[in-house]
Amino acid sequence: MLMHRQEVVFLFLLAFCCFETFGSGATLPIEEVDALEQISKTLGKENWNFSVNPCIRERSWEDPSTTKVYENNVTCNCSFQNNTVCHVVSIVLKGQNLQGELPAELVKLPYLQQIDLTRNYLNGTIPAAWGSMQLVKISLLGNRLTGPIPEELWNISTLRNLILEANLFSGPLSPKIGNLVNIDEIQISSNAFSGELPMSLGNLSSLKDFRISDSHFTGKIPDFIQKWTELDKLTIQGSSLRGPIPPGISSLVKLTDLRISDINGTASAFPPLSNMKSMRTLILRNCNLTGPIPDYIWTMEDLKNLDLSFNRLEGQFPPTINKPKDAKYIYLTSNLLNGTVPEGLLKKAGNIDLSYNNFTLASTGPCQQGILNLFGSPTGNNLSGVVPCLKNFPCPKPLFSFHINCGGKEVNIKGINGATTFAYDQEPGGASRYILSTEKNWAFSTTGNFLDNDIEDDTYIAENVSRLIMPDFDLYTTARLSPLSLTYYGLCLWNGNYTVKLHFAEIVFTDNRTYSSLGKRMFDVYIQGKLVLKDFNIEDEAGGTHRAVVKNFTAIVATNTLEIRFYWAGKGTQSIPYRGTYGPLISAISVDPDFTPPSEGGRKISAGVVIGIVASVLCVIFLILGILWWKGCLCKKSTMYEDLKRLDLQTGSFTLRQIKAATNNFDVANKIGEGGFGPVYKGLLYDGTIIAVKQLSSKSKQGNREFVNEIGMISALQHPNLVKLYGCCIEGNQLLLVYEYMENNSLARALFEIVSGKSNTNYRPKADCVYLLDWAYVLQQRGSLLELVDPKLGSEFNKEEAIGMINIALLCTSTSSPLRPTMSSVVSMLEGRTVVQSHISEPNLSTNYWSIKSMRSRHQEVHSQEQSQSITMDGPQTASSTSASDLYPIIMDSDFWNHRG
Repeated sequence: MLMHRQEVVFLFLLAFCCFETFGSGATLPIEEVDALEQISKTLGKENWNFSVNPCIRERSWEDPSTTKVYENNVTCNCSFQNNTVCHVVSIVLKGQNLQGELPAELVKLPYLQQIDLTRNYLNGTIPAAWGSMQLVKISLLGNRLTGPIPEELWNISTLRNLILEANLFSGPLSPKIGNLVNIDEIQISSNAFSGELPMSLGNLSSLKDFRISDSHFTGKIPDFIQKWTELDKLTIQGSSLRGPIPPGISSLVKLTDLRISDINGTASAFPPLSNMKSMRTLILRNCNLTGPIPDYIWTMEDLKNLDLSFNRLEGQFPPTINKPKDAKYIYLTSNLLNGTVPEGLLKKAGNIDLSYNNFTLASTGPCQQGILNLFGSPTGNNLSGVVPCLKNFPCPKPLFSFHINCGGKEVNIKGINGATTFAYDQEPGGASRYILSTEKNWAFSTTGNFLDNDIEDDTYIAENVSRLIMPDFDLYTTARLSPLSLTYYGLCLWNGNYTVKLHFAEIVFTDNRTYSSLGKRMFDVYIQGKLVLKDFNIEDEAGGTHRAVVKNFTAIVATNTLEIRFYWAGKGTQSIPYRGTYGPLISAISVDPDFTPPSEGGRKISAGVVIGIVASVLCVIFLILGILWWKGCLCKKSTMYEDLKRLDLQTGSFTLRQIKAATNNFDVANKIGEGGFGPVYKGLLYDGTIIAVKQLSSKSKQGNREFVNEIGMISALQHPNLVKLYGCCIEGNQLLLVYEYMENNSLARALFEIVSGKSNTNYRPKADCVYLLDWAYVLQQRGSLLELVDPKLGSEFNKEEAIGMINIALLCTSTSSPLRPTMSSVVSMLEGRTVVQSHISEPNLSTNYWSIKSMRSRHQEVHSQEQSQSITMDGPQTASSTSASDLYPIIMDSDFWNHRG
């Protein structure tokens, strides 16, 4: 028997009233129940049970099976109105792959303080309506949300935690972010934010956690970070910001976790961190750091992770050094450290990677001593290119190929020319490991540990958990991982050209509508030290996950060794599907020759043929050397050294390695000018001296003799008001002069001839030139000399001084030499000690060519052009390549005009 509609409604209301008063008797307002129903539809949350009270901790509303990535809880506060009324204060729905959008209906929960939708599959944007709420925490980590952050969100003055990591948010951060005066935590890494960090961020004095890795911000790391004196964690990795690290960072004495890596910019000394006594994780990787490692680093008692790799740190360890007692991971890979390795590190090594430095080691020492990686440290003055620990490595025979199934078992792959065996590579790896294969024809070195995953023993081999259908799928069921740097070496190879094939497949992330599909892996690839893949993304290249992509390269082997390195530059997500998921991944490597190996084809080269080939090669070499000697190419360097020696200069000599280190290998970011001689770079020496380096251009007409003469002339002209020559560098085909760096640019730029803001002549395409002197005479005849004053000055100048300077200039440019004053008279007039002489207008002016009106029009037009063009004082008027305009070309940029006064 069917009920009437009114009866159904009555029974529903009766049931609702019953669960509203269930338990303690506290009720949830009907408005909030309705809001939860709307929120569930918008989110795509389908398993909330509305037949029970959301506040009674029923499983669909509060699930006790919480993990690191999963949580399902709606929390109520039922203490309102003497424990009779409840309000929803928290909604946490983590790791549930919800596929809806962010609900604007949250505003209907007026007491809501926390919304946590971490690791779902939500799209859309943040609703502007949220800005009217009193939220304390917003966590949206690991979704596919887009768009800029709405301006209204910065009005939530109660907000303490803002976590937007691993999404697709874009645009600049609004200056209104400074309104969040109570904020403790800002995590916005792995998004597409751009622009400079707003200065108002400096207002956030209570900030404790700030993370902006893997983003597109511009500009330098800002000085205002020194205001965050409560900061506990700062992470800036792969953010596109430039260095150097501001010295004001020394005020952040509460830091326990500092991660800055892969920043561009000029070289700089180690930042001042001596006050940070509680530091546990310190990462300053690839930050262009120079000079020694401060001794106080080794006294940080709580330090667990130290990564100073891929810098240009120099010097030796203190002989009595002991690693911090809690230090488990120390990475100093790829620096310029030298001397011996102290016993305090050898005996208590932990995981320490000292590979690719200049440490002095015994020639027979192993590449791996315990878990101390010493691969790549040369012995003494070894310049052969052979790694010392492989110097006595026995090669059973020359090899012409090798194939590795990275992280997997031995696999036979059928091809056109038969089957190819890919060697097994199942060693577990580690944070600092060098491992030689059993075949002894290849090896690998791995550096780094996965941070933030709370796993004591990291896994360095990834295993596929889905079905693979690509050809040769056995190569892709496993892959070797690295959190920082992974290098494979082919050993005992015959010198020549090889084809290197790198096999990739993304087997960690999924390809479905879950948060695991939102991961983004990015890394760089180097072959023989050359960058061949930048910001490489396997999934993008393959068109999805669990699909193969093979990248082919040609490599030249000249020292019997092939090096293939994979490097993580701080980009990509680090929290999908869980924290600690990032870094390079490689499935297989195959290397084959581009030549026919000598022993193949059933023919062997006889000893006579070998001798004949060697003799022919030697004859060609001697012939080339003879020609070079005859043309004088081989004696240029020695002749130049003799010439310099005869000059008895009081200047220093620099090595090319020092100059490269100072200028970051002549980085274009350090270029400060371009003259007739060649480019000029700013640099920083080991002792902190800032220098300007002039590099002889290959297009320069200045020869070696002129180069020597210039050094002699400048070294003889030592004066407090002249730029000082520190020395020179003559090495290879490089001719370099090292000057002191003038922070405020050249005198020519400071004087540029002050009243009108223009040079004497201004050239325009397809037009005549306007002479500033002619224009001055015209204005003098008209009695309106003040029109010559630069309009940029407005009314902010002394008219009497301007008229005086113009009249002095006219006197100095008189065609009649008796009328031109002496320099002492000019100085006296400029200082006001002598009355400015009257000036008689020139009788024969070139203004006959133009009418006053035409000339005025041209003058104004050229003045307008001056402000939009850059003028370099170069050319015939530059008498010497040491002129100020050569070292510091006069660039009339916006900065010059704005600060000219």
